[in-house]
Amino acid sequence: MRAARTAYPLKWRIMDALEGVAAAIWPARFRRATPYLMLLPAVLLVGLLVLGLIQIADASLRTLDTTTFQFSEDYSIANFRRALTEPLFLVVAQRSLIAALIVTAVTLVFAFPYAYLMVRTRSPGLRKFLLIALFLPFFIGQVVRAYGWLIILGNQGMVNEALGLVGIAPMRLIYNYPAVLFGLVQYMLPFAVLMLAPALTAIPEELEAAAGSLGANWVRTFVHVVLPLARPGFIGAGVVVLTLSLTDFAVPAILGGGSQDFIANAIYDQFFRTSDQGLGATLALMLVALGSILVGLVFALFGAGTLAMGRSRA
Repeated sequence: MRAARTAYPLKWRIMDALEGVAAAIWPARFRRATPYLMLLPAVLLVGLLVLGLIQIADASLRTLDTTTFQFSEDYSIANFRRALTEPLFLVVAQRSLIAALIVTAVTLVFAFPYAYLMVRTRSPGLRKFLLIALFLPFFIGQVVRAYGWLIILGNQGMVNEALGLVGIAPMRLIYNYPAVLFGLVQYMLPFAVLMLAPALTAIPEELEAAAGSLGANWVRTFVHVVLPLARPGFIGAGVVVLTLSLTDFAVPAILGGGSQDFIANAIYDQFFRTSDQGLGATLALMLVALGSILVGLVFALFGAGTLAMGRSRA
């Protein structure tokens, strides 16, 4: 009896007992419904988002009476007409779109060497250091990081103090468009690296060695082998960085100092400063539409990349 117990470890007996309990609670005839039940939380979450969009769409069709501060009962496209014609909102939308494109391009340029070194390095210590440096910013909130740049780049900040030591007058390094772009690139860099690293890991090192053995130098190998095979990672990272940059709120508000607002900042102002929820809802819908159009164009032109769950287009 003792020998039988030794041959059948305790952990397997516990697993058998748990399987028996599970079979009693959830009979085999119900197991076909298990995958659908596992999808239920996602379906509920998407349903809540759809309901929220429906309410936003309803609010966007109601105008605010500035004399009574009451919203109209009748539907109207006045908010859309105002959002598409007022120079303020057009400038904000243009600024947001241009910033998102610039930040995406610059972030990908800086993220690729980091991801490539992290994946290809032979040193375990260097790989650990790069991983720690990559994940460390996620433990610090975006607002805290933005305020940290105020301390570094402010008029009395560390950079200007260092410039003063060499006789250079203080420079305005914050509350301008370049400061917002700089802050966004620094914030988006870890996201891009995380999207690029799996794509680079999937590229066999033997392909690079084979290209070298056939006479290709490292530049030709990089251009004709690594970059084309890393395309899914570029697409995935580009979409993530583009959408996050386009909808960002904290960095433009803090590093822009109120003079470099993005669409998200304009939405906040309409909801919480002017109390015009109809116009704010309109701007929110337009932001969703703009982001969806950009993502759709990327997918149509380049494919879905790593976001296609293994079915990327050639």
